[in-house]
Amino acid sequence: QVQLVESGGGLVQPGGSLRLSCAASGSISSFNRMGWYRQAPGKERELVTAITRGGSTSYADSVKGRFAISRDNAKDTVYLQMNSLKSDDTAVYYCHAYSSRSGGMDYWGKGTLVTVSS
Repeated sequence: QVQLVESGGGLVQPGGSLRLSCAASGSISSFNRMGWYRQAPGKERELVTAITRGGSTSYADSVKGRFAISRDNAKDTVYLQMNSLKSDDTAVYYCHAYSSRSGGMDYWGKGTLVTVSS
C-alpha cells in the first residue's frame, strides 16, 4: 500500500541544476532509510545517495559535491538537489525506501527521467 511518486525530471543543459522530489503515501519517518538510485542507458542500476532515519547521508563518489539529499518529514517528501549536471548523469532516477518491518521491505517509485544534453 506504500507508494512513492517521483517528480521534477526533465531536460537540462550540462552545468545546470534540477531538483527531484519523492512524495510518499505514508510517514517517511517510519522507514529505516530512503534514497535515490539511477539507471543509465546500458548500465546497471546504482545507488546515488541515501539518508537514514537518523539523518546520516551517503553519496556515490561520482556525485559527491554536486548532489544533495534532503527530506521534509512534515511533507513526507525526500528531495534530490542536483547541481553541475553532466551528460553522464543522464538516467532514470528512482526513489527508494527501506523498512525493517515484516522481515525487510523495499519500496520503489516508477522513476523520473533526467536528460542532460546540450
